[in-house]
Amino acid sequence: MGHLVTVAACALKQWALDYEGNTARIIESITQAKQRGAKIRVGSELEICGYECLDHFLEQDLYLACWEMLRRILQDNTLHEILLDIGMPVQHRNVRYNCRIVCLNGKILLIRPKMFLASDGNYFTPWMKPRGYEEYHLPRMIQKLQGETHCKFGDAVISTPDTCIGVETCEELFTPDAPHTHMALDGVEVGQIQANAEDSFSALATLRSIFSYQSISQALALIGLDFHEQLGLTLHSTEVGSSNVVDPGNDAEEWRRISLFKSGCGGDRLYFDASAGEVVAQGNQFSLDDVEVIVATIDLEVVRAYRSSISRCFQAAQSDVYERIQTSFALSSEAEDLDIRQRPSPSMQPRYHSPEEEIALCAGCYLWDYLRRSKMAGFLLPSSGGIDSCATAVLVFSMCRLVVESIKTGNQQVIADVQRLAKYSDKLPESPQELCNQIFHTIYLGMSKQSSKETRQRSRDLSGAIGAYHVNLDIDGVYEAQRNLVVHALGFEAHFKVEGGTSTESLMLQNLQARSRMVSAYEFAQVLPTARKRPGGGSLLVLGSANVGEALRGYLTKYDCSSADINPIGSIDKSDLKRLIAWAEKDFGLPCLHDFLTAVPTAELEPITDSYVQSDEVDMGMTYDELTIFGRLRKVHKLGAYGMFQRLVHEWSSERPRAPGDHTPALEPRQVAEKVKRFHHYYAVNRHKMTTLTPSLHSNDYSADDNRFDMRPFLYPSAYDSHQFKAIDEELAKIEQLRQR
Repeated sequence: MGHLVTVAACALKQWALDYEGNTARIIESITQAKQRGAKIRVGSELEICGYECLDHFLEQDLYLACWEMLRRILQDNTLHEILLDIGMPVQHRNVRYNCRIVCLNGKILLIRPKMFLASDGNYFTPWMKPRGYEEYHLPRMIQKLQGETHCKFGDAVISTPDTCIGVETCEELFTPDAPHTHMALDGVEVGQIQANAEDSFSALATLRSIFSYQSISQALALIGLDFHEQLGLTLHSTEVGSSNVVDPGNDAEEWRRISLFKSGCGGDRLYFDASAGEVVAQGNQFSLDDVEVIVATIDLEVVRAYRSSISRCFQAAQSDVYERIQTSFALSSEAEDLDIRQRPSPSMQPRYHSPEEEIALCAGCYLWDYLRRSKMAGFLLPSSGGIDSCATAVLVFSMCRLVVESIKTGNQQVIADVQRLAKYSDKLPESPQELCNQIFHTIYLGMSKQSSKETRQRSRDLSGAIGAYHVNLDIDGVYEAQRNLVVHALGFEAHFKVEGGTSTESLMLQNLQARSRMVSAYEFAQVLPTARKRPGGGSLLVLGSANVGEALRGYLTKYDCSSADINPIGSIDKSDLKRLIAWAEKDFGLPCLHDFLTAVPTAELEPITDSYVQSDEVDMGMTYDELTIFGRLRKVHKLGAYGMFQRLVHEWSSERPRAPGDHTPALEPRQVAEKVKRFHHYYAVNRHKMTTLTPSLHSNDYSADDNRFDMRPFLYPSAYDSHQFKAIDEELAKIEQLRQR
């Protein structure tokens, strides 16, 4: 019996509710897998309907459409002679399940529902019967193809003449008592082959942190499970994230896996990315390809030899059994074993991207998918001359670089999209700047007293360097007309603080400027393609550029230029943006970016005088680095105001031992208390702004996005009257009393 098996994992740019497009990409991936000799093809979770359907998962139409698309796949005889693992939702006895459909030669062998869910906001019910199964009544359209009315539904495995195949989906793999452990003990060579469809969205440096543990995931490594014995050979496939195939090597320290990474926008805020372990072949983590298939050849005997230990055999002999669904289809053959050209895929060192590269490539892929799928004419960015709008512009330029590279490699889908979008010329763009000039527009919306010549010049220089179509104007006329409404209606003239006005007057005037910029941005986004005589006209998507720290602090005006169609940097902090700009200055050859790095962050909403220039960090009462710490403690470490104070009073203590390179604040306990209170106060009073926050590309774990990632009230009691603040005061009094002894 043969023991060399060729397997394929697929990463597809699926799109919510694009049933026919998704199915076409699935079929293309199966075709490519067969052409490359694979005997099993694994796809991603919910790949037929798309992963981000949200409330559409509640609609009956969605389930009908999925079965209709699956029928297309089953009816296609060219897709036979390969074992297929396809992801789609299924209703069984009026319960919604996230399922894997295991098919062979036009027949369904097993419908395997997901057993453990990341339950926050989930639309599906987990299958609660380990090693249990039922008969599923197939839709009539499938019964005709199946030749039967029912198939197995539940936690079962597939038995072939040469191996045994188990199915495990995403969250199941990360649980302490994961299904693959029990499958392995029952002789399922989840070690011989485990199909694991895994969708998890991107966060910066995720790949590096997971690979660094040399395990299937950081979480499982930390709880001490032995994957070398338990997992065996594992295929991973992700919708627009990553796919990989895992195989243990000759000893407990050696693994092998194929890793395939993808990027894209599935219709919501997410870009998908995940991976693990030692690599035998690695695809692209960030790519504009709609379909990517990667294959590897694995030796099953390695798994069997490794599992021969007596202690494992004792446990396996006592394990509960799974229902085995028999098939005569073999994944390996003696003929292939005799072919000396065949060999197991050798291992390789995984390729990593730096966090700066991840930001540039991830956002570039996301923006391209968003633009081409929205069918708009391009982007418009209100450019302030500051580092945030600079970073957004750099990300669009990164997108253009990726597109031009894909044109040069002959990517027909990208070429077709460019021909549809870049209509000012019949010639395909040969440089990122040429493409940028056709689809990217920047606009500096200045004020005669508030705007400095430095920010105006930086905005102009950056647009010129990347080739963007730039508009430079002042909005004093719009601002004065709106300001005079109060003068004429109320007989009251508001003034800035530097002119002797109150804080309320100054804030009103600043907000007026900010909101005038938003209205002006959308006005120009609507008309610029027509004014430039773009064939067919069209409109532009408006890009926002408010970073995650400003959102947490509420340091933005509701319905100002933070209000846009999409915000590429909305969950990235200022420190990461600065590192991105410093990296792009060298890697993109943009020396003008250096001036942005040395500039003081300023909103430029108050008049500039000889003795006063508005500063973001002074206005906020905290630095951007401190905001990052507050954000992580609040969301990732799940600390309220009191818990945050207890943590930071030690970490920021002026009396703590200082190690080399320790640049964290050194503060007195009362100063720590004041900063913690200030953050939570402004977070509470500005929380309402998050309900209208522009959708942003999700890039870290402490996003302030109210829609999905930060589900909290938007009307809070007064923070300074809260029990937590009183607890801080009591703790502070005890600390100060102890220090006085």
